[in-house]
Amino acid sequence: MGESLEKVRQHYDEVADIYDNRYNRNRGRFYYNHISSQVMDCIPAGSRILDLGCGTGLFLKAYERHGGSGVGLDLSRGMVQRAQSRCAFSDFTMGNAEVLPFRNGCFDAVSSLLAFSYVRRPGQMLSEAYRVLRPGGVIAICTLGKNLLTSGLPAIYGMAEVMKVRRIGMGSFGERYYDDQEMQDLFEDAGFTGIQVRRCSFAHLNLADPFFGIARKIEPFVEEKVPRLAYNLLARGVKQE
Repeated sequence: MGESLEKVRQHYDEVADIYDNRYNRNRGRFYYNHISSQVMDCIPAGSRILDLGCGTGLFLKAYERHGGSGVGLDLSRGMVQRAQSRCAFSDFTMGNAEVLPFRNGCFDAVSSLLAFSYVRRPGQMLSEAYRVLRPGGVIAICTLGKNLLTSGLPAIYGMAEVMKVRRIGMGSFGERYYDDQEMQDLFEDAGFTGIQVRRCSFAHLNLADPFFGIARKIEPFVEEKVPRLAYNLLARGVKQE
């Protein structure tokens, strides 16, 4: 594991106990549920999925409610331990998404929420996802996209690390944000077809009141009419039959 990924692993081990405070309460829950539903709509219900960067299992728990099950993979032992206690019908393992410990064609779908920006070799990760999908299987990834609103995040996160702020994702991890065409190209290079890339989510949980409330109200309008202002990219692709 490279030095930067080791830094990511250590960070999420350290904040595993407060992860749900960010994404499973109040505005964090609204934000996470919104992007989670976007990914959920891209993949078949009642199947067996692989969730990359699974965190504490929030997405897989939601997927279980839709009659499915799966395997969650994460760099962080702390995250995996909490996911195991949350999800009764799914399995979890530590690992690197760029080198998946699974046989060819064993999953119906691959999902990933808010983890792709940490991947050092995105092409390798997508090729591995393609390998473990069955023919006709679907991949859906939601990650922070590149735009004016996200361009200043690395500097903010770096300052937070210097100030020793203990919050999820607050650190200098060399994250990379992608625009629509970059994601399209990455998916094509990995072999996926039927690729769809769009923007989603304007009510980001980091917005202060009353801006969060305003953003929540106009989020549907932004996603449809001014998608470049949305924070996240949602990319979907299909493995050829």
